[in-house]
Amino acid sequence: MLKNSQNNETCSDSEIHSDAICLPNAEASIAELAYYKSENRGFEPGHEIEDWLAAERAFYSGSEIIYD
Repeated sequence: MLKNSQNNETCSDSEIHSDAICLPNAEASIAELAYYKSENRGFEPGHEIEDWLAAERAFYSGSEIIYD
């Protein structure tokens, strides 16, 4: 069972479409992408939000992230 965080509804696995994104997995993937972007920069502080947003864009668009 999955719980919809917006309205606290639950749904069974049979109700979930095959193209649905499991948010805990999506968030973990985005965090990993943001981490690698930060690592490539030497963990220079002050770019956390920029890294996260770039990772989100890359994840949801299916494109590769550029680690600059």
